[in-house]
Amino acid sequence: MEASEVKEYRQLQPENARLKRLLAERDLEIDVMKEVLAKKW
Repeated sequence: MEASEVKEYRQLQPENARLKRLLAERDLEIDVMKEVLAKKW
């Protein structure tokens, strides 16, 4: 890896972590909604 690639990688790490967190939260919300909808009211 060149120095510029390492710099770019380090800059992208926080954004990548933020996106992973958002995706995990969204997946959790979907699972909860599915569970609620599966119950027969």
